[in-house]
Amino acid sequence: MPDTDRSLLRRIPAVDRVLERPGIRRLEEVYGREAVKVQVRGTLEGIREHVRRSGSQGLAQALDALEVEVESDLRRRYGSPLRRVLNATGVFLHTNLGRAPLPRQVADEIPRLLDAYCDLEMDLDSGERSDRSVRLAAVLEAITGAGAALVVNNNAAALVLVLAALAREREVVVSRGELVEIGGSFRIPDILEASGARLREVGTTNRTRIEDYRGAAGDATAMILKVHPSNYRIRGFAEETGTAELAGLARDLSVPLVVDEGAGLLVPREETVFRDHPSVREHLTRGADLVTASGDKLLGGPQAGLLLGRHDLVSTCRRHPLFRALRPDRSTVAALERVLAIHRRGERLPLDRLWPDPASHRARLEAIAAVLDAEIVPLDAFVGGGAAPDEPVAGLGLALAGSDALARRLRRGRPPVVGYLRESRLLLDLRTVGPADDEDLVQAVLAARESR
Repeated sequence: MPDTDRSLLRRIPAVDRVLERPGIRRLEEVYGREAVKVQVRGTLEGIREHVRRSGSQGLAQALDALEVEVESDLRRRYGSPLRRVLNATGVFLHTNLGRAPLPRQVADEIPRLLDAYCDLEMDLDSGERSDRSVRLAAVLEAITGAGAALVVNNNAAALVLVLAALAREREVVVSRGELVEIGGSFRIPDILEASGARLREVGTTNRTRIEDYRGAAGDATAMILKVHPSNYRIRGFAEETGTAELAGLARDLSVPLVVDEGAGLLVPREETVFRDHPSVREHLTRGADLVTASGDKLLGGPQAGLLLGRHDLVSTCRRHPLFRALRPDRSTVAALERVLAIHRRGERLPLDRLWPDPASHRARLEAIAAVLDAEIVPLDAFVGGGAAPDEPVAGLGLALAGSDALARRLRRGRPPVVGYLRESRLLLDLRTVGPADDEDLVQAVLAARESR
């Protein structure tokens, strides 16, 4: 080997030296020392091979990018761990970012129930076994007025359980306009088929009247199903049949009316974005026999599915063998119990940040804008998650000079920050960022600017 090549190879650090770098040591916390050591050794060998082939060309850049290359290769091989992200998009129920964040006080309490034992299924007074759903059911019944309640691990599971327990090998009457596909390729017809129920479509895509339901009902009918259409909307020449009218027909037919509310709006809210979204309580008041809903959307809790309604129907679902497979774990029970307590007390949830006090919100924006040299501009936020999809929530946010490269550096930062670009400006909506994270957001933006 020429002496020139030997001198170049000596510029490449040893494995042990690289392993002592702070950035590499952080990777050991995620992937373990042995995996990181193997990857560092392989990356260094790749650089040595490059020197043997091309000499000094590109060596400096390869050495500068050493830590980034090691981390990228580890991610490709083992995947990326979940990371805490600052969501500055203004979309509160951002499906790609985990939907609703838990209230800070709830998130702080949960670890104490996970690193030890808890009375998940024990009555500490008697020492006897209890039911993990009892606490949750009592609060849900009190909030919504339901006769009974049951919790499973997500809303799709709640719907599957209801259909399997109450309509297996029988017909479920549902409007064609409600046979929707929502996020993650979740299709209502597929859920019906998987449960063993048979689909009976009525009406047309844009118009379904009570006569359509009545004409389709027969001896094989097990239930009438009404589904909230999530992000799907028909405007103009459209008509649907409401819960109260369907409830009357269901009583005439002696079959239950099941409503998939979907979003977890337990009680009515005064904000105009929810004017066309009946709550669980409203559906029950209007005559629905069972309502299914999510725990991780408008309710603001962990991923969970709720069944609320008639005691006899909920009991039938509880006794079905599928319930054992679909019931929630203790972390879900713990988080949901505490979020429901906040609902019961009428306290603010993270969702309420979409409607901040105007004066305090402007003061918050002005403080950050001064540091980032940003402009305060009108921005529309959205509830997201299939709830009120067409209803913007007007407000104010921050705009600064932006580019795809800056947005990418922010997403890769510590912590990652996700905003959005419009007309060469990076827009940051702080209504979906907790005030306690303001300093981290500022430092992340400054770091992303400096690393260009």
